[in-house]
Amino acid sequence: MEGKFVVFLTILLLESICLNVLAKPEEDKRALLDFLGNVSLSRALNWNKDSSVCQSWTGVTCNNDQSRVIALQLPGVGISGPIPPNTLSRLSALQILKLRSNSISGSLPSDFSKLKNLTGLYLQSNNFSGPLPSDWSVWPNLTVVNLSNNKFNGSIPSSISNLTYLAALDLANNSLFGEIPDFNLPNLQMLDLSNNDLAGRVPRSLQRFSSQTFAGNDVSFEDDASPSALPAKPPSVGPPKKASKLSEPALVGIIIGGCILGVVAIALFMIVFCSSGGIKRRALLKSQKQEVSQKKRGVAESQEKDNKIVFFEGCNYAFDLEDLLRASAEVLGKGTFGASYKASLEDTTTMVVKRLKEVSAGRKEFEQQMEMVGRIRHENVAQLRAYFSSKDEKLLVYDFYGEGSVSSLLHGNVRERRGPLDWETRLKIAIGTARGIAHVHTQNGGKLAHGNIKSSNIFLNSEGFGCVSDVALAPMMNQIPLPLMRISGYRAPEITDSRKPSQASDVYGFGVLLLELLTGKSPVHATSGDEVVHLVRWVNSVVREEWTAEVFDMELLRHPNIEEEMVEMLQIGMACVARMPEQRPRMPDAQRKVEEIRRVHTATQPTPEIKSPGSSASAPPSPAGSPPPSARQP
Repeated sequence: MEGKFVVFLTILLLESICLNVLAKPEEDKRALLDFLGNVSLSRALNWNKDSSVCQSWTGVTCNNDQSRVIALQLPGVGISGPIPPNTLSRLSALQILKLRSNSISGSLPSDFSKLKNLTGLYLQSNNFSGPLPSDWSVWPNLTVVNLSNNKFNGSIPSSISNLTYLAALDLANNSLFGEIPDFNLPNLQMLDLSNNDLAGRVPRSLQRFSSQTFAGNDVSFEDDASPSALPAKPPSVGPPKKASKLSEPALVGIIIGGCILGVVAIALFMIVFCSSGGIKRRALLKSQKQEVSQKKRGVAESQEKDNKIVFFEGCNYAFDLEDLLRASAEVLGKGTFGASYKASLEDTTTMVVKRLKEVSAGRKEFEQQMEMVGRIRHENVAQLRAYFSSKDEKLLVYDFYGEGSVSSLLHGNVRERRGPLDWETRLKIAIGTARGIAHVHTQNGGKLAHGNIKSSNIFLNSEGFGCVSDVALAPMMNQIPLPLMRISGYRAPEITDSRKPSQASDVYGFGVLLLELLTGKSPVHATSGDEVVHLVRWVNSVVREEWTAEVFDMELLRHPNIEEEMVEMLQIGMACVARMPEQRPRMPDAQRKVEEIRRVHTATQPTPEIKSPGSSASAPPSPAGSPPPSARQP
């Protein structure tokens, strides 16, 4: 009985521990939902009470066993108003709090003192006001504090010197006044107190930082002059002197009167000769300092406004330009319109950042185009999640597709390729791409064109279907020289200005993609004899000579019972690359035909004969017209 009782107690203890662990995320979840329900945001967060706070909530990071929230990072999500009391302060395991680049107002919540585990506090570029907390010893583990670009006032608390682990302190661009405390923090590596109203002497322990650290304040690096000690009156030596004729009270009166006259004279001199210059000079310097400080703050606010990333509705990313610039980046490729990078943020978020080059459109035109593109929602169109636009920089943010582009899957080196693409994969790429382009063509009143269809802009979505990226960038870029356009192999013959694509030219590019999928060859490639071959011309010449089997990728010919489907795709591809735009099918028709490739055939159907050297066969598919009846039999 005693053993059973021990086992029973052990089970109860384990259940209690498990229930406690499981309850913790729910407590943190309720705290975050309470916070969300009492603030205003300019863009929605995916914080749903029915979803996992640790696995899917934007900006939330949990510890390894997912029992507690340890980081909340919501920079630039448009939070406005004060932080509601008794919300974030309930996240007792919180280590990192990043709410920078929002519009949060009010004072720093007093209940933040409950966040004993904080190591990083990033609240810069908000509208916080009021004095700083007086007791900083409640956060003994703080290593980074950034409260810059706010409206904090009052003095800098000397209790900051209790933060023995503090490595970075940024209080710049506030309204703090008074003297600078002697922090004497040996681990402090970064300090910025510029553009406040501080005065007095810079403590000796902080004079190791550059003068820029204290710019915009009325401070000095010089030590105050210490008054010389008055020597003690020497003892009387020798015989006593003869008494003065004036009595001692008279002498004292004369001395005092002389001192008073001297002081008055000096004061008059200072007022007459110095005040008009010195006081005015000091007033002028103070005025200039305030003007410079205001200008700096104005520039900072303007830069902050310009440096904001614009997120689209439904985007669950939470980062700002500072995060993006600090992210580790890997070059994915360099294309016609710029380079693409795989960016990994500190919170393990991974995305693709495209850095555009040679944008000819003005900023307003660029932003209007991006707003239109950002509203496109389709499973076969890579959604533009966010963009950044400044005078010198244009960045686009997309989701990261781990499979890579169709170009790298077809033509990449051994490390880039996962192996030969089977027919099923190629067919799904064609179907998805057709759906994506057809949807793009319905946008902007049915007038929008993609403008840059090529295999390096096609990716595989989560279901393995093609997904088009880089929508509608061509009209905003500089004109691409015609020779370079021809080299790509995707240019429709009628297009002479890369900034003026058409839906018919998109159809041509789609046709080239189909031929690329069928042949496994690049649109422009070199033969073993260094002869440059254009894929469209080559396919047309091979089909005319009735050597159709030579067209298909040898890897595909290893798969049985797919010849008929390949011939149908070849016919669609050749119709799409017809030289005259009016002879090409519209994209919805091309989409329907590609989708029918798999639906119309069954295993009992006869396989069409494919022309090979020395054999006889039926007529080849028409390059620009409808396929022959033999290839369309159900």
